[in-house]
Amino acid sequence: MVETERSVLDEAWGRIPHTREVQAEQGSFTQTRIERVITLIVGPGSLVLGAQAFAAAFGPGDEAEGWHVPLVVAVFLPLVAMVVACSLGRFARVFSGVFAVVFVLALMVWPVATAGGPAPVPTENPWIFYLVNVATVATIVAFPLWLQVAWTIATPVMFGVVRMIQVGGRGDFIVPIALDVSFALILGSVLVTLGWMYRSIAANVDQARASAVSSYASAAATAATEHERVAVAALMHDSVLGALLAAERASTPRERTLAVSMAREALTRLANAEKDSLEGSDEPVPAVRLADDIETAARELGVELSVVRRVEEGTPRVPGRVARALVLAAMQAVANAVQHADAQGLTVQLSGHAAPGGVAVRVRDTGPGFDVAAIPPDRLGIRGSIDARLAAVGGRSEIDSQAGGTTVTLEWESGDRW
Repeated sequence: MVETERSVLDEAWGRIPHTREVQAEQGSFTQTRIERVITLIVGPGSLVLGAQAFAAAFGPGDEAEGWHVPLVVAVFLPLVAMVVACSLGRFARVFSGVFAVVFVLALMVWPVATAGGPAPVPTENPWIFYLVNVATVATIVAFPLWLQVAWTIATPVMFGVVRMIQVGGRGDFIVPIALDVSFALILGSVLVTLGWMYRSIAANVDQARASAVSSYASAAATAATEHERVAVAALMHDSVLGALLAAERASTPRERTLAVSMAREALTRLANAEKDSLEGSDEPVPAVRLADDIETAARELGVELSVVRRVEEGTPRVPGRVARALVLAAMQAVANAVQHADAQGLTVQLSGHAAPGGVAVRVRDTGPGFDVAAIPPDRLGIRGSIDARLAAVGGRSEIDSQAGGTTVTLEWESGDRW
């Protein structure tokens, strides 16, 4: 069962075009695309806020002499690398993580860099403030969730602390700095929550998809196993058990000839069991071909039949597997009529109709008949070789047996399954 399930998945996967992304992330289809969307959003968003910070950096700075240019270069170079990496989809996590760490380090040295610098104004924010949430959003790309939360809280708080250190704890800066910190905390929390939400949805979608594929593979494997069981059971009954029963009951020259023909057929089908289990190809064949095949198969069993053909013009062609199933089921009905009714009044009729398109095969005899409901469950002649075989290709079978004879009707319509 495991091998069958794997073969079904391998065959299905083999039909999908294997691009580089598909081969890399077979098990996380949606998550891979969500990650790409996140990086594409982070890149342009960081570019906008970075441009605002860069424009502010050209104005009068709060840093002491000799600190402004090195600090701007140290912060903006990783930022540019992160924007480019996110836009290209290459090394986005690496450069985003580098910028997030570099920005925290820049905040740590900010009190030293601004010591002895120009006096700050409460209504004006330094250029480094505009990058607080850029550092937060960088962690969405680079770090796991717990580090994202830590950065979202710590970075704005750290900015507030270093800013108060810069201004020497002046009271007129408390309210502006508190507003800046609260704004950064709220915006950062929203960004992190959105990232977590979309990733969770993507993970759930991939899990549901994997579960659906697994269920389909299990169902397909079960169906394949059942089909194989029916095919093997029908093969054993048609070829082996039928030949043995015919040989055991043979008491006349005609019955012995039939037993020999059935034994020869059994050996041939057993030798080609793997090919016969396919029950033919899907290549359509003319409906009248079924009558020729039934006559040929009956002749091989020592039974001379002339199939009555009543095929209307416009009757659809029959798929190869369906034709094979109809012929084998009809031959089982013929063999039953020969064994149990001594072929009394044996006739076979092939009917084809254009609307609705389909074919029907009827095997009749005038023997003593039998009780269909009384057939033991372990007898496969009708259940396996006729009913199950026709059901496997979307056909129907009906058996009407009375004291005056038995009629086996095998039907298939083009709209049933194919």
